[in-house]
Amino acid sequence: MDITLLKTFLEVTATGSFVSASDRLFVTQSAVSLRIQRLEDALGKPLFTRSKAGAELTPAGCEFERYALSLIKVWEESRQQIAIPKGFTRSLTIGAQYSIWPRLGFDWIDGLRAAAPDLSLRTELGMADRITRFLIEGVVQAALLYTPQYRPGLKVEKVMDEELVLVASWPDPELTQERGYVFVDWGPEFTQAHALALPHLLNTGLTMALGALTGDYLIGRDASAYLPARHVQRYLEAGFLHLVPAAPRFAYPIWAVWREDIDPAVADLARQTLRQAAGTLAAAPAP
Repeated sequence: MDITLLKTFLEVTATGSFVSASDRLFVTQSAVSLRIQRLEDALGKPLFTRSKAGAELTPAGCEFERYALSLIKVWEESRQQIAIPKGFTRSLTIGAQYSIWPRLGFDWIDGLRAAAPDLSLRTELGMADRITRFLIEGVVQAALLYTPQYRPGLKVEKVMDEELVLVASWPDPELTQERGYVFVDWGPEFTQAHALALPHLLNTGLTMALGALTGDYLIGRDASAYLPARHVQRYLEAGFLHLVPAAPRFAYPIWAVWREDIDPAVADLARQTLRQAAGTLAAAPAP
């Protein structure tokens, strides 16, 4: 069985659209259609009902989904087990969004390496959709996300509270200064809260869906934006960015997402070291 066909099937299933699946897989829509057609030819039954509204699983598709997930999981487990370096007996792959890695993710790795020298670690970087796909496919066993997606086989747990704060590239900024405001797309909940609190800053002409990478854009430019408080701490301390003191703050907690079939001993160790890392970070002064 071609693993690429299975991953494409699961992506269409998750998005309900051949177009959306092609965007996530970075291939053309015709390539997605061809892969699904090959899979349907091999199985002898249609897996999706196509329409202008999207793609919906047929009864055969619903039945095949659990087998596809199992096949992907077995493939990833075997691939990772074979790839375990000499001298290590276990492995764990962790994914996280960009802004979570420097402060929390790296400390988590330090804790894992100290507590389990026999544990081989691999890390992945990506936005929530990409990391969630990796979780579903078994490429990643645990992840740190701001916007987790609840899917079968995954368990979501809150790690710690975080805030989005308004920062600017010039000293002594004030909330009344609207120059160079960049709207960062932190998801629908933030957009709604932002619209209620700061309606005059919604249509500023520049929207970025780059997450915390927007901080690098602000530096050296006459610009401001909402970014995770603990992520921008280092920029504030270095004087590259400056906190807008009177600006409203928006809650943006960090969540851990676990595959339910992760090895129990590894899961216990990972949760314990993550709690320790989160506790240390929460105790540190925040902007």
